[in-house]
Amino acid sequence: MGFVLSTSDSMMCPHGGNVSISSTNTKAKADAEIVRPNDTFTISGCPLTLPNGTPHPCMVVEWQMPSSTSKADGASMLTTDSIGMCKASDQATQGTVLIQKTQTKVSAR
Repeated sequence: MGFVLSTSDSMMCPHGGNVSISSTNTKAKADAEIVRPNDTFTISGCPLTLPNGTPHPCMVVEWQMPSSTSKADGASMLTTDSIGMCKASDQATQGTVLIQKTQTKVSAR
């Protein structure tokens, strides 16, 4: 059982880029709007560079394993047990998202 993720959480890619969260959910809240897999998670400031010197920053987070039993505004919600894959603009997976801060009062399976 993991803590429910919300728009006020602090996340980053494994290389230090910051994740911005935008949700269309306006009804279900923990400390802020609860997020779902189809919400928008954009990454800025990722410094990843390929060995040949070409920049290849993480750009978005795609989520796997949302809550199997709990929903927010009709869709499965994300928890700290969910897996966020950081991807570059060419859709290459570059590691998992790091959750730096989340609320700890609401949890879900």
